[in-house]
Amino acid sequence: MSKIKKAFFCKNCGYESAKWAGKCPACNEWNSFTEEIIHKESSPSKQSWKETGSTNSKSVELNDVEANEQERIITKDDELNRVLGGGIVPGSLVLVAGEPGIGKSTLFLQDALMMHELRVLYISGEESEQQIKMRANRINVSHDAFYLLTETSTQTIFQEIKKIKPQLVIVDSIQTLQSPYIDSSPGTISQIRECTAEFQRFAKETQTPVFLIGHITKDGSIAGPKLLEHMVDTVLQFEGDQHYAYRILRTTKNRFGSTAELGIYEMTGIGMKPVTNPSDILINQKEEQLSGIAIGATMEGLRPLLVEVQALVTPSVYGTPQRTASGFDLRRLQLLLAVLEKRGGFHFGTKDVFVNIAGGLKIEDPAIDLAMVFALLSSYEDVPLSQKICFAGEIGLSGEIRAVNRIDQRISEAEKLGFEKIVVSKYNRRNENKSLGIKIVSVALIEEVYRTIFQ
Repeated sequence: MSKIKKAFFCKNCGYESAKWAGKCPACNEWNSFTEEIIHKESSPSKQSWKETGSTNSKSVELNDVEANEQERIITKDDELNRVLGGGIVPGSLVLVAGEPGIGKSTLFLQDALMMHELRVLYISGEESEQQIKMRANRINVSHDAFYLLTETSTQTIFQEIKKIKPQLVIVDSIQTLQSPYIDSSPGTISQIRECTAEFQRFAKETQTPVFLIGHITKDGSIAGPKLLEHMVDTVLQFEGDQHYAYRILRTTKNRFGSTAELGIYEMTGIGMKPVTNPSDILINQKEEQLSGIAIGATMEGLRPLLVEVQALVTPSVYGTPQRTASGFDLRRLQLLLAVLEKRGGFHFGTKDVFVNIAGGLKIEDPAIDLAMVFALLSSYEDVPLSQKICFAGEIGLSGEIRAVNRIDQRISEAEKLGFEKIVVSKYNRRNENKSLGIKIVSVALIEEVYRTIFQ
């Protein structure tokens, strides 16, 4: 006999309750409970994935455990290897999330087609076989041991897995799958949790890596319970502006490596192209010098980037001055304008201010402050800055230039791209013994840099 019951699940953390509550007792989120009908099999042995034989678990001493280095699967995509910490770990469960149309399916279909040494199963619950074939033809990569399965039932999926015995499984997407042991619609909290748990058991028991492609909600979080991110080994966020060609693959959780890595891709007509030197692309080469442009040395994870900061300062036509920022925190911009007004005597209160980070990037690194300040001053004075100078420093409320992290990497990146001078905080500790082909200007206050640059 089967047991049918109703339960309430928290959309934020996945907490299950027998009755509705206004506030979740687990995560303290308000109005997050939704009702679902649950149908559970009475026999616990009936599962979509179950290896034959019994496993006897027993406790062991930590000193008796041998720490063997995991042998990773190295893909043909260097950017994916970077964000995963050196390659795919056998038996790992990886969740990839991103906005619709950003290129998640294209990227992982392309990477799977290039793994000729592996037997790959690509499971799609959203697209037909013809649609996937059209995308594969556009990518123009062939694979003899690449299998397609357009199915949403996990019971059917695992029957096919037992026949094919793939060495890599890609699921697109986890929100479309449905387990026969939960009587609720696909995409509900209980279905997502159960389907992920089944793939987790399969991955760990067979040492087969599984990639789960997931949707995100309108507020940018991964659709489904927060528990989903705890269940998987790695969470990758695929982001970017659809109006620009560049995409960023960012690690937000990684049990087998650093979470400070990211990969950069360029969307082309034949798939995703890894960008090996993003700084060279993000800095626009101009024939003549223009005011309001400064180059900032920033860090995205462990990767140094040089980005172009643009600013436009004009007299305000209306009564209230406008403040508009693209790719930069608007509150941070207002703070910098207040510092320039108070410490530098520049009257931005009667000016409209527009700032932009070129290339569609969103920069949160405080080291971009110094470049933003001098892009604003360049537009304010209508005096162009030299194209051979860049900036790296955080601005404090008293106008001081504060030290930033990984300054040696920023300086090396600027030197590699041919910059002649970089302005940094004098409080930064650097490798003084290293011979550099770039002049380092160490300053403590904004006034010192202003006199150095504009006088």
